[in-house]
Amino acid sequence: MKLTFWKMHGLGNDFIVLDSRRSGYLPDSAAAARLCHRHFGVGADQILVLLRSKVADYRMVILNSDGGEVEMCGNGIRALALFLRQRRISRKKRFRIETLAGIIVPEFVGDRVRVDMGEPIFEPSRIPVGLTEAPLNRRLEVDGNRFFVTAVSMGNPHCVIPVDDVEGVPLPQLGPRLERHPWFPRRANVEFVQGLSRRHLKVRVWERGAGETLACGTGACAALVAMVKLGLAERKATVSLPGGDLAIEWTASNRVLMTGPAEMVFKGSIEI
Repeated sequence: MKLTFWKMHGLGNDFIVLDSRRSGYLPDSAAAARLCHRHFGVGADQILVLLRSKVADYRMVILNSDGGEVEMCGNGIRALALFLRQRRISRKKRFRIETLAGIIVPEFVGDRVRVDMGEPIFEPSRIPVGLTEAPLNRRLEVDGNRFFVTAVSMGNPHCVIPVDDVEGVPLPQLGPRLERHPWFPRRANVEFVQGLSRRHLKVRVWERGAGETLACGTGACAALVAMVKLGLAERKATVSLPGGDLAIEWTASNRVLMTGPAEMVFKGSIEI
């Protein structure tokens, strides 16, 4: 089978985009992992599959590089909005996209995309976290390292850890252990956060099922929300990730807004 795809990225968080509105094609987990492999496939952090929806303008299915399906991807939904515009699939500036995290609304603001990421979730069963109370600055030890963890969901589970120096964190070693810690029954995305100021955060992310990535939209949102809860940040701040900056705002109406870029890289085809 010959598969046409588009390669895109949001701040270096890269995607294979498949337009399956007509075919309904969804790669199985093995095919997704092969496509995302950086040596034997196209190479990507995730696959975004565009499908028809009965409840929104479109539906987005997100497959991680390990083949597993996940609820939401902030950089991915910005990339999908750009895909809809550049491929002239829609002339709209605002879209309603069905995801496993609910209907998410990206809209163009100039050449950038702003996304209403919804309300942050702190209820333990909905993050989910296997504790009676969601951890807020709660001590957790991994491999002899002591961290103070705050958990939140932005449609997917996050484990946020403030540190003095994100560059000094051995993320490849700690990320997998924290991702699969028993507190998180569905695993977790892990964000180490350094406060450069109350309006500027520096973040490194270990994404569940994808490993360390150059950027994570939901992770940037979770980082800001957690730092605000801890009294360490303002409700509107720049979040700097290895791939670039996102503008994040937690509004008075309890919505989290994310604004940032996306880019098309190339179109290709592959036999699978």
